[in-house]
Amino acid sequence: MKQRDPRAHWFLLAFGCFLLACILLMNGYVNGAVGEVPRKPADESGQAPPEVTRGGPVVNAKEDDLRSVRMPRKTVALTFDDGPDPRWTPQILDVLKKHDARGSFFMVGGNVAKHPELVQRVLAEGHEVGNHTYTHADLADSPDWRIRLELNLTQRALSGAAGVKTRLMRMPYSGSPLGTTGAQWQAAKVVGDAGYLVVFTDGDTQDWQHPGVDKMVQSALDSTKGGRGAIIMLHDAGGDRSEVIEAVDQIIATLKPQGYEFTTLAEALKLPKAEVPATDQEQLVGQTLVFTQNFAQWLVTALWVLFGIAGAAAVLRLLVLLVFAHLHVRKVKERNQGRRPISPSMTVIVPAYNEEVGIAATLRSLQDNDYPGELEIIVVDDGSTDRTAEIVRGLEGDGLRLIHKQNGGKPSALNAGIAAARGEIIVMMDGDTVFQRDTLRNLVQPFSDPKVGAVSGNAKVANRKGLWGRWQHIEYVIGFNLDRRMFDLLQCMPTIPGAIGAFRKEVLDAVGGLSEDTLAEDTDLTMSISRSGWHVVYEETAIAWTEAPSSLHQLWKQRYRWCYGTIQAMWKHRSSLREPFGRRCLSYLTVFQVLLPLIAPAVDVYTLYGVLFGDPLKSLVFWVVVVLLQALAAAYALRLDHERVQPLWALPLQQFVYRQLMYLVVIQSLVTVITGNRLAWQTIRRTGTFADPNSAAGRRLASDSRAAQKEEEDRTATHA
Repeated sequence: MKQRDPRAHWFLLAFGCFLLACILLMNGYVNGAVGEVPRKPADESGQAPPEVTRGGPVVNAKEDDLRSVRMPRKTVALTFDDGPDPRWTPQILDVLKKHDARGSFFMVGGNVAKHPELVQRVLAEGHEVGNHTYTHADLADSPDWRIRLELNLTQRALSGAAGVKTRLMRMPYSGSPLGTTGAQWQAAKVVGDAGYLVVFTDGDTQDWQHPGVDKMVQSALDSTKGGRGAIIMLHDAGGDRSEVIEAVDQIIATLKPQGYEFTTLAEALKLPKAEVPATDQEQLVGQTLVFTQNFAQWLVTALWVLFGIAGAAAVLRLLVLLVFAHLHVRKVKERNQGRRPISPSMTVIVPAYNEEVGIAATLRSLQDNDYPGELEIIVVDDGSTDRTAEIVRGLEGDGLRLIHKQNGGKPSALNAGIAAARGEIIVMMDGDTVFQRDTLRNLVQPFSDPKVGAVSGNAKVANRKGLWGRWQHIEYVIGFNLDRRMFDLLQCMPTIPGAIGAFRKEVLDAVGGLSEDTLAEDTDLTMSISRSGWHVVYEETAIAWTEAPSSLHQLWKQRYRWCYGTIQAMWKHRSSLREPFGRRCLSYLTVFQVLLPLIAPAVDVYTLYGVLFGDPLKSLVFWVVVVLLQALAAAYALRLDHERVQPLWALPLQQFVYRQLMYLVVIQSLVTVITGNRLAWQTIRRTGTFADPNSAAGRRLASDSRAAQKEEEDRTATHA
């Protein structure tokens, strides 16, 4: 099957991340629309010109045509800022309708996009709308480009919501013309140059401070004394506006019998209608903005839900793993009590394809063993093109055999070795792995139980010096070995690692050896054995040191193959969901190896979103708590594996980089599966870790060798 270019997947992932970032940034920007709030004192330096401070509240701020007008006598314009609001705006409209009065609504663009139906109702009932910025920004503290952006976005929102634009604009945090500061006037000039009439007020009820209905009504009445016309400022959003509704009712009921008219600004001042129709193109752009903003809000809500689910699932999984790890320790002690050592005949199979860098260390570790039983070592040269075969022939001795075959992949190499094996127990390992002296002896002991068909050993990362090595070391100890302790207790082991696993030969023959149906042949084989009724257990004392990928490129190739192959194996064995094994194993893998990595980025995305646009302290505290819980679990896991806890200093950084990469691996693997692409085998380049005596494995093997030498010297001295 033709391979699709993997760069296309990367492009899609990158584009998706960019799009997500843009949507979240937009939602964070919009959520600045909070209405009237206490703020820092305004810059009082400078002042608006006398034509403004001594003039009327409706201003044409164009420098070449500066004018202002007042409301006619006994004419009142009730103006409502910050809406529309789904709770309070309809109630205010009902009060206005009750008194056959009309008003002017200065709307925040973000709220317009959220509630387009309210904009349509306002216009349908004869009221007018004005621009109040998109995010309720303080324009006096904003650069010119931000002012224009706020105005334009609000116009787009009105075009998309109701098919109109407006000529009126009120700046947030503005009041009467007399109190206009120099900074506010500079902003007003930008607004005027954009073609708007700037609307101030004659009477600010200060309703956002909740002074009480009586004070709000009195403030409005004071601004209309002596039959003066007035623009009265109120709010229909940004908090509890129940007092506003009652105050509006009383203001109209008091002034209307005195001959006051309640109408729109444009009608009162004999101006052209405030709203002008938007063009088809402007409506389309506006509708796109409205949709994008509402989708962004939905997405943030979904992320919050996923944030909770992923966070709870991750914490629950950690707690469950720790409980099972503790129970596994007790069970192993009970299992080992009274167990008689066994040493059945054994064959170790090493599949090798271009393993010249590490094959010598692998074979020397096998030859330097303390296994008391009959042992043969078979190296299957799977069509290597380097010096692998030559190196193996140079090490040939008692029990070591070399088999040549054409390159056919790891499963075919292992099957060739199984066919030639003479041992009762078959041990499979990789050509980049070394065993300790006691590994083989410890690995076979669980076979004293006749129900055990296969044993998983304890794979450890040897090359831990760099960050990549430390991160993989932590992952192996926490993610892999803690899982295997739980799988052992629940009898649902999904994978015996290719680095170290032991099998009864009769079991391998019964299941037909290794299949080439998937790229995770070890997972496929383990599932087949478990489903056939045999127990698969974990032996933590059987340690194998393996060379982990040392670069991002190599790591990605390896994990991509692992993940893709695991999904293949899960699909192949999907019928096991009707069995106890499948209900435990496949359910766990589906939730924690497939679904959780898909939604887990929501934790990080929402945390970052909270830091940027929400409560930074709350978001950071949550993240720190999660990392601390992981650190505690990691420390316990390292203690169980007799490892030092120093590598945990790399854990916080692992959450930022390594974990995200593993999520992307899962996403790309699923994309590959869904698109029907067939992933080819990914070969990992070896770096010769075990030639370095200073590596973790090198030090441990050297220690084993010294211990064995001392033991031999002690025996010799005793006999002498």
